[in-house]
Amino acid sequence: MLSGDSRKRKLAIFTGNRAEYSMQYPILKAISVDERLQYYLLVSGAHLKDDFGKSLQEIEKDGFSIEAKIEIDMPHDSLHSTALAIGSGISNISKALEKLRPDLLIVYADRFESFAAMIAGTQMNIPTAHVEGGDYTEGGALDDSVRHAMTKLAHIHFATNEQAAERILRMGEEAWRVHNVGLPALDTIMEGHYATPQEVYSRYNLDHSKPVLLFTQHSVTTEFGEATGQITPSLEALVEAGREWDCQVIITYPNDDAGGKSIVREIEKIKERALPFIQVHPSLGSYYYHGVLNVATACLGNSSSGIKETPVFKCPFINIGSRQQGRLRAENIIDVGYDKAQIKQAIWRCLYDDDFKAKIDQVINPYGAGNAGRKIVDVLATIPINENLLKKKMTY
Repeated sequence: MLSGDSRKRKLAIFTGNRAEYSMQYPILKAISVDERLQYYLLVSGAHLKDDFGKSLQEIEKDGFSIEAKIEIDMPHDSLHSTALAIGSGISNISKALEKLRPDLLIVYADRFESFAAMIAGTQMNIPTAHVEGGDYTEGGALDDSVRHAMTKLAHIHFATNEQAAERILRMGEEAWRVHNVGLPALDTIMEGHYATPQEVYSRYNLDHSKPVLLFTQHSVTTEFGEATGQITPSLEALVEAGREWDCQVIITYPNDDAGGKSIVREIEKIKERALPFIQVHPSLGSYYYHGVLNVATACLGNSSSGIKETPVFKCPFINIGSRQQGRLRAENIIDVGYDKAQIKQAIWRCLYDDDFKAKIDQVINPYGAGNAGRKIVDVLATIPINENLLKKKMTY
């Protein structure tokens, strides 16, 4: 489509898992009310899997129409299966794109499903926008390498912070392609689009007078064989915190990565013990996930949401292990190893250290203050779609 064409631009939006979708929601919402644009949602990956929460239902509940449900084959819990899944994803996503023929494709972050979509789109000469490029971690996960590879493939970059935008430029990307818009998830949080305390206490049968701990720990893909040993100290610490300090614990499943099923098996063992202070949910959905963060005494695990979203709620985050090492963060983070004693000590600080709690109340989030969806949409609606957009140049 030429940039002067008066018809709506067709935007294909790919989503492959629950955490990604919560970030994409504000973008979808902004596109859906913009007369210049029409979205076509491609749903894939863990969204379609019952054993990882089948978050497809959340998308449908939010009222977004789904253009295609794209299966990605991942037969086993291994890195070999991840490589096979990327190949399967490229093949199946490309078929959907060939049928749709969108003007632009929007892909989020750094997961293997998104990597497959990025390869499919760019190899088909579809101008492709990448959200959350330029972020940096040292944690040994493959996500970092995938994220930077996606940056070099993408034609338009939406960074969530100034440091990330600068990294994209230093990777040789042209400045006109790079836009620092902030973290999209903050849009819905700043708008108050999350469960009220009353809804949270009622839905999860929580006592508002007792501490609430929210826990999500993913596998580290370069260490996926150690996933069981890494999750065990965390679960033991949560059990002891529940018993000793009367904490209420909400555990959610990890991502569908190599090693993820091993973590799920350990979580299910805890669930089978039927401890009255621990509950397990494959997925909370962003509406209730943010609602729980709003009332939580602490969030624990190694999810990027713990780094990026907890500061808005003045909620401490106990960052376990190496997965988020080096990522830009606020002052509400306590870094610990895969060690029960360290994790318990961090929980104790969140419960009883008044100086630390006062510090949390003053924390500032470095990932923006909302309105990212609107900023992204304005770029997508106005950027010229021409040969210049497709022909990338290296600036260094």
